[in-house]
Amino acid sequence: MHPDQQHDFAEFVAARSDSLIRLAYVLTDDQHAAEDLLQTALAKTAGHWRRIRSNPEAYVRRVMYHEQVGRWRSPRWGRERVVDTVPERATGDRTAEVDTRITLGQALRALPVRKRAVLVLRYYEDLSESEVAKIMGCSVGTVRSQTHQAIARLRQLVGEPVTLEA
Repeated sequence: MHPDQQHDFAEFVAARSDSLIRLAYVLTDDQHAAEDLLQTALAKTAGHWRRIRSNPEAYVRRVMYHEQVGRWRSPRWGRERVVDTVPERATGDRTAEVDTRITLGQALRALPVRKRAVLVLRYYEDLSESEVAKIMGCSVGTVRSQTHQAIARLRQLVGEPVTLEA
């Protein structure tokens, strides 16, 4: 990579890493896996920087989405991780908040991969339907129908109204 391109790439990584790691975390539901996913996506992006530097964020998001879908389909995904010690922290009573997060997290994980990704990209990342369609390689109509179906399924799974604001 040319030194000017290296500089541009480093600036992009510095400016967008926070947003991209949040997306990776929502896709993986694990901080370490999110870091691995982002690192993989950035490595692939660096290899194509000259070609994609006009809109690199969309490319990185697309790579992360496709990488994570591949991981979800892998038989090794979802295995338990063994650690030496269990981290413990004292906090205030946030039972209701935790219950809501657990319920919603379980409902999201019960959704098919594409429907979950549509919701993450639309509502967590606040992307437009056309941006989501571009990342997922489908039409805007497909994004709309997948979003509608995913929200309807979430409502069924949670048992109460689910409101996601764009």
